[in-house]
Amino acid sequence: MRLDKYLKVSRIIKRRTVASEAASAGRVSINGKQAKPSSEVRPGDTLDLLLGGRHVLFRVESVSETARKEDAARMYALLTEEGPA
Repeated sequence: MRLDKYLKVSRIIKRRTVASEAASAGRVSINGKQAKPSSEVRPGDTLDLLLGGRHVLFRVESVSETARKEDAARMYALLTEEGPA
């Protein structure tokens, strides 16, 4: 699945356009490599995001084209979070 779509479906980022802009600006990496919005995301990948002054690290648990609000949080695991709350 595309990175920008995954970030939106998993509700890590609220809108796909914002997810695309973050990736294009170099604020998202997959497994330590800078990612483009079209980069593929697979279970087991590590996502490193720099959003709003926060540095957040996620592990992709599952990939799904759609997810209900209750199921979206199961698509990833929060590994670390640093920065202002």
